[in-house]
Amino acid sequence: MLDMVFQLVTFFMLVINFKANQIDMAMDLPVVGTARPVDTKGQLSMLMININNKDQYTVFNRPFTDAEMEKYIQAQAELDRLAERRKDRSFDDADDLPTIVIIRADRNTPFSKLSRVLKLCQDNHYRNFAFRALEKKKPA
Repeated sequence: MLDMVFQLVTFFMLVINFKANQIDMAMDLPVVGTARPVDTKGQLSMLMININNKDQYTVFNRPFTDAEMEKYIQAQAELDRLAERRKDRSFDDADDLPTIVIIRADRNTPFSKLSRVLKLCQDNHYRNFAFRALEKKKPA
């Protein structure tokens, strides 16, 4: 019984750790009055891109240059296309990918950086976007 409990605790620690690696906690997100959680519409496929205050892209806490980010998005899009083809044989390379791209940008990020990542994603057939922000704290 003790062995089973230990395995469950280990499993949940690993699951929580993977989610935490996608988020860059050093970022200062913009504050929005009506921020709400991302609606994944039952889909599990998400691509989270962080843009920090040093104008760097980060994915899983790994910094990327502009050129590396372009290659990463292209590679991720190809992996998503393969996964979709495995699910649906009629999926074509020209079809839009159902993956939700979540962009977390620091409040001091210039719009040109945000625009660049949006364009890269759109060029690779990503059409579902979500932006992360902090909800305004309500006065006590």
